[in-house]
Amino acid sequence: FSEPKIYTGGVDIKEWNKLKKAEKEKALSKDWYVYYSFRQEDGKLKRMPNVKAGANRYNTKQERFQYLKTIKKALLFLLNKGLNPYEDNDFSLLDKQLNTTNLPTENSTTKEQNTITKEVVVKNDEKTIKEAIEYALKIKQSILASNNFKNFENRIRKFSSRFNQDEPISVIDKNSVLNYLNEILINNSPRTRNNHRTDLSSLFQVLEDNDIVKVNFIKRIPVLKSKPEKNKTYTPKQEKEIFEFLENNDPILLLYIKFISYNFLRPVEVNRLMVKDIDLDDKKLYVKTKNKALKIKIIPDILINELPELSNLNKENYLFTPNGLGLEWNADENNRRDNFSKRFKKVVKEKFNLGSEYGLYSFRHTFITKLYRKLRENKSPFETKSILMTITGHSTMNALEKYLRDIDAELPVDYSNLLG
Repeated sequence: FSEPKIYTGGVDIKEWNKLKKAEKEKALSKDWYVYYSFRQEDGKLKRMPNVKAGANRYNTKQERFQYLKTIKKALLFLLNKGLNPYEDNDFSLLDKQLNTTNLPTENSTTKEQNTITKEVVVKNDEKTIKEAIEYALKIKQSILASNNFKNFENRIRKFSSRFNQDEPISVIDKNSVLNYLNEILINNSPRTRNNHRTDLSSLFQVLEDNDIVKVNFIKRIPVLKSKPEKNKTYTPKQEKEIFEFLENNDPILLLYIKFISYNFLRPVEVNRLMVKDIDLDDKKLYVKTKNKALKIKIIPDILINELPELSNLNKENYLFTPNGLGLEWNADENNRRDNFSKRFKKVVKEKFNLGSEYGLYSFRHTFITKLYRKLRENKSPFETKSILMTITGHSTMNALEKYLRDIDAELPVDYSNLLG
């Protein structure tokens, strides 16, 4: 077994007198306890339930710490005498030991020691950091898409690696999360910091919902303002030059881009398309969105005319692969996305000297802008957006309007006559 130790609300008890009043109050607002580990049959130490034994009814540091020191000494004595928390499920052996042995005491009676020792072996339901996080990750894995879960899990494990996994989950408090998020902010960006905050809050919400923690305090940590990374739309000249270049140099990448351009798909949605998702007879395609929902979209004739014969391809393969359509390609979603992003960078961006503001996503912006402006030639703004919603897949008018503002789809007519 490991030597029992005292948890004092997340502060160094030796530095108590140096703490501010608010820091002392915060420490005393938490549960203090004795914790230890006991070796299992496989030889590994396992964290045992925390021992509180009523210590937290004391409201001062002196009383509470003194009480826990007594518990610690009593527990260590019994462990040295052979107490096995896996086997000693009743108190008869403990009572016998207490009555026949001089336990270390600090102004406490044998009866008080008896009470303390009995409470030592009473199981506490608080999970360790490792147990709580593994439990929550299993829940999230059943909800999130595999690619989203992978990113989620990486962020959670990066955060949890800062802590002793055998510590109770209550050790993680708002201050420790804030310190972590500040480090992310300093080394990365507000957007990255906010992404970590969102995932941690989502994890702690699972813990709150399952009564593993009392409250999801991360919800009270504010989201920082961040400047979104905007993809610029291509000019008509850029679009024409890129399409002509790809027609002769990379027709697969060109077709990939046309799915983004003509069907207004996001690049990740194109990556998810399988051969079986393309129904040329009914002119429909079936695409999986980020929340696992299946979305049905029409395939416009302008795209159908670009498609080769697909009937001889394996329907269970992805439509787009590095070496052709419908070939076997065993790669996860991240790798599939990276493959075409890097391919576009090497083939197109380097050729045309395009900056970071241009990407595959820019084609979606470009063609939605073209469609919007064409519709606006003879339709009102409301009519135009009503038609556009059915094509782009935006769920609400507000979402579409925000998107159109972000890509500057609506521009005024020449107002020179107003200035003359």
